[in-house]
Amino acid sequence: MKIFKLKNIFATTFCCLFVFVAQCRISPYPDDNKVRTVNKRPGAFYSDDLAEQNLMRAMQLIDSTIACYFANDEMLMSRYYNPFTKTCSEETGSVWMYTAAIESVNAVMNCLKTFRDKGRHELYDKNFETYSDLLHRLYKNADYYLGTFTLTSYTQTKEWSVYGVNRGKRKGKAKVEGIENVYDDQMWLVRELIEAYKLTGKGEYLDKAEYLTEYVLDGWDCTRLPSGEEAGGITWGPGYVSKHSCSNGPMISPLVWLHELYKDKKDEIEYRFIDASDKKTRKTQQMKKSDFYLDFAKKIYSWQKKYLLRADGVYDDMMGGCSPGKPTIESIEGISYKCGIVCRDRVGPAITYNSGTMLSGAADLYRATENKMYLDDAKSLSEASFSYFAKLGATINDYYSYSSRGFNNWFNGVLMRGYFDIYPVYHEVNKCLESFQRNLDYGYDNFFYSGFLPNNLLTGWRQNESNNRVEAMFNFAFAAEYAILSQYLIEINTSIPLKYPPSTAETNQPPH
Repeated sequence: MKIFKLKNIFATTFCCLFVFVAQCRISPYPDDNKVRTVNKRPGAFYSDDLAEQNLMRAMQLIDSTIACYFANDEMLMSRYYNPFTKTCSEETGSVWMYTAAIESVNAVMNCLKTFRDKGRHELYDKNFETYSDLLHRLYKNADYYLGTFTLTSYTQTKEWSVYGVNRGKRKGKAKVEGIENVYDDQMWLVRELIEAYKLTGKGEYLDKAEYLTEYVLDGWDCTRLPSGEEAGGITWGPGYVSKHSCSNGPMISPLVWLHELYKDKKDEIEYRFIDASDKKTRKTQQMKKSDFYLDFAKKIYSWQKKYLLRADGVYDDMMGGCSPGKPTIESIEGISYKCGIVCRDRVGPAITYNSGTMLSGAADLYRATENKMYLDDAKSLSEASFSYFAKLGATINDYYSYSSRGFNNWFNGVLMRGYFDIYPVYHEVNKCLESFQRNLDYGYDNFFYSGFLPNNLLTGWRQNESNNRVEAMFNFAFAAEYAILSQYLIEINTSIPLKYPPSTAETNQPPH
C-alpha cells in the first residue's frame, strides 16, 4: 500500500506538470489574436479554425489522459482518475478500456494525415511521429492482456494466444480461458490494428489483426439448421452461449477493410465449414482472402439484421434464450466439436454502439459492393438511431442529449463514427455530427478542467469534488470524437455553425 501511495504521489505530480506543459506548448497563436473568448476556461484551446481547434483539443485530451492514468513504462492503466483530488484508482482498466487509448491515437493520426493531404503540413510534421511512437508503445504493452489457451470450436481444436478481459502480471500470462476472454474485445482490437497498419505500414499490426480475425471467425456458429443453412452468429465469447450485437457488428467493417487490402492480390486463406447435406462433416477449402473476408462481412451483417433489428429501426442488444444453456461439446466420429447454439429471444435494450457498428458496416459494404440495399439500410438506420437516441432539449434547450449512464459515453462515440462513415454518400447525417460537435464544445467551453471533461458534457461536474472520477476510456472517447469531427470538417472544407448559450459554468462547477 505504501508503494502504491508513493506511485500516486509521483503520478499526480507528473500529471499536473505534464498537463501544464502540454497546455502551454500547444497554442500556435502566441499573440492570441485568433483566440475566442466564449466561456474561456483556464488552459483551454480556442481558435477560429474549427477543424484545427477540434484536433488540438483531441491531442490535449489524449496527452492529459496518458499522463494521469498510465503509471510506468509498462503502460499500466488505472481505470479512474479524479482531476480535482488528483488521485488514480487502484483498479486497472480492462483490455477494452485500454483499446480506447489506441482508438483515440489512431483517430488523431488519421486526422493529421488528412491535414497533410489537404496541404496543411505543419501539425502533421510536429505531431505524427510522436503519436506513432505512442501507438507502438500501447500496442507492445497490450501484451500484458495476452494469454494462451486451447479451444474446441465448431470445426477444430486449436491453441490460441488472445487478449483477456483483465491485465496479467506479466506479458503473455493473462487469464484467457472460458469467460476470461470475449470476442468483442478482440474485434475492437482488430479494428484499431488495421487502422494502425494503414496509418504506419507496419506489418506487425496487420499480422496480429489477421490472427485475431481468424480467432473471432472460428467463433462463428457454422453448424447447420434443419434447412441446411448455418445457424450463424458469434457468441459473446467462447465461454458464453448468447449471441450479441457487440460480438458481431464490430467485425463487419474490419472484414471489409481486409477485403480491400487484398482485393488486387492472390493471397489465399483456409475456410473451415460444415457440409450442408449431411450437416456434420467438417470440411476445408482454400479461398482468396479478398473473397473470404467480404463473404464473411456480408454473412455477419445479414445475421445481425435478421435477428436483432427492431421494428423501430435500431438494434437490440443480444439473442438470448439459448439452447444448450452453456457451451457444450459433442463427439462426431470420435472427434470433439462445440455444439451449435439456437437462441430464441431478442433481448434489449437498444444501445447506441450496436446501431453504430451496423451503420459503419453498411457504409463500408456499400462502398465495397455498390449494392444499394446497404445504402438504403444506412439511410434508414441513420434516421432511426438519431430519432431514438438523441433527445432534443432534454437537458438544455436546442441541444441533443445522449445518455451518459454506464458506458454510454464510449458507446455514443461508436454511433458518431457511423454517421461519419456514411456521410460521404448521405449528407443528411450532418445534423447528427453537428449534435456531437455542439455537445463536445459545450462541455469543453463550460467545464474543461486540468485536461479533462466531465462524464456528462451538458451538466458538468458534481459539487462534491470526490465524486468526480472520470473513466479513462471516456476522455479517450471524447478525444477520438474531436479528432473524427476535425477530419470531417477538413475533408468537406467547411465549418459547422455553432450556437453558444450563456455559460452554466458558474453554477455547475465544484467549489475551489
